[in-house]
Amino acid sequence: MEFAALVWLFAAAVTAHNVEEALFLPAWSRRAGRWAAPVGAFEFRFAVAVLTLFAYVGAAWAAIGGMAGAYLVCGYALAMAANAFVPHVFATLSLRRYVPGTATGLLLNLPIGVATIAAATAEGRIAWPTFVWSGPAVAVGLVAAIPALFSLGRALGRRLGKGLSC
Repeated sequence: MEFAALVWLFAAAVTAHNVEEALFLPAWSRRAGRWAAPVGAFEFRFAVAVLTLFAYVGAAWAAIGGMAGAYLVCGYALAMAANAFVPHVFATLSLRRYVPGTATGLLLNLPIGVATIAAATAEGRIAWPTFVWSGPAVAVGLVAAIPALFSLGRALGRRLGKGLSC
């Protein structure tokens, strides 16, 4: 499949993964112990909505031929492929119970993310010497954005009168 089509498939996979997490992860987080701090439903859903939107913005940028967009989407794909294992698979194995997002991470994000990166490389959309540093940089940036998005979601939730039970 061509890169321009895969970026949209990747965005759809991120959507499915984030919907699974949005539905089930806030309640799971209250029983997760050391694997996750409890997170309110509104703040979590706000964060994954922003991250999902970011996947579509990156897909659009990459699909129109933007080289920076291709690196952005491929970095995001790297992050989501890694996310299938850390924390999802490792937490599922450690806790001996299903962690929300594990199925969509393994069945969608991992293979589609790898295919997206492979297609981008094969079509000359990204170069390995640049991706070696830019891919992890995007992944770290996404992870670093999560606490800020939670904080913003909490503030917005308070402003809208929503609490942890949302």
